Amino acid sequence: MDLEQLRNKMVEEQIIRRDISDKRLIEAFRRVPRHEFVLNKDMGSSYEDYPLGIEEGQTISQPYIAALMTQSLNLTADDEVLEIGTGSGYQTALLAELAKEIYSVERLDTLACRAKEILKKLGYNNIHIRTDDGTLGWPEEKQFDAIIVTAASPSVPQSLLKQLKDKGRMVIPVGDKFSQKLVLVTKTGPLIKQGEICSCVFVPLVGKFGWN
Repeated sequence: MDLEQLRNKMVEEQIIRRDISDKRLIEAFRRVPRHEFVLNKDMGSSYEDYPLGIEEGQTISQPYIAALMTQSLNLTADDEVLEIGTGSGYQTALLAELAKEIYSVERLDTLACRAKEILKKLGYNNIHIRTDDGTLGWPEEKQFDAIIVTAASPSVPQSLLKQLKDKGRMVIPVGDKFSQKLVLVTKTGPLIKQGEICSCVFVPLVGKFGWN
C-alpha cells in the first residue's frame, strides 16, 4: 500500500469513524502528507494511530488528537490563528489549510528551522514561525480568532487569554506533567468559559507562564 493509500485509510479509520465531521478538516487531512513531518526512520509508521517522536525529545501528535483539537476551534477561512508549539509543523500545515493566517511559536530553534523548511517545500505561504517563549504568545499588539497550544500547561496562561479576540476560542492541555485534560476556552466580552474535551498526555509547555 502506498503512502497516499495509507493516508486515506488513516482518514477513514482514525478520523471519520471517531466522529470528526468537519468536512474541510477531513479534506485537509487527506491533503497534508504526514510522512513529510516524521523522522526518516518512522516513515513507515507515518499514518499509524499513535504519536511519534521527533527531534529534541518532542512528538508529533496522534492524528486523531490533532483532528479533535482543530475541530474544537471551529475555524473559518478568515480566521487568524496562533499556534503555541510548532513542533514538527504537521499541525501548522493542517491549520494553514483551514484559516487565513497562522502565527506559530516554537521554543526550540532546531524544530522551528526544520518545520519552516518542510512547510516552504510544501508551498504554504500563510504561515509565520518564530523561535521564542510560547507562553508569551505573539506579544505585538495583535489578537487572534483562535489559539491552539500543543503542549501541557499547569493552567491557562493569562498572557494567551489577552491575545484572544472577543468570541475567540482556545484549545489547550491543562494539568500536571504526566496527565492533562484537553480544555476548550471561549471568550465573550469579559466572560471566560472553560469546558473539558477529553483526557490527554502532552509534553510540558516550558516558559515563563508554563513549566520551568
